[in-house]
Amino acid sequence: MIKTMYQHAKKHPGLIPQFFFMFLGISGASVYLLRLARGPHVSWDSRNNPEPWNKLGPTYQYKLVAVTTDYKRLKKEGPDF
Repeated sequence: MIKTMYQHAKKHPGLIPQFFFMFLGISGASVYLLRLARGPHVSWDSRNNPEPWNKLGPTYQYKLVAVTTDYKRLKKEGPDF
């Protein structure tokens, strides 16, 4: 498949940006899926740690980008379980 893409790019140089952005989009989506799979809300080992989100502190930043929230000043709200 890569050999075919290379041959097409050689014959039609206008396809090179399309291949570049296609590769960029696929790699970005893969990185984001890996980030989601390793998040605090996902439990891969349900026997040893069935609720991993309960072990996170109140200052843990859950969002990818927090524009206005300062997680260092956040106080814990709610009971301990």
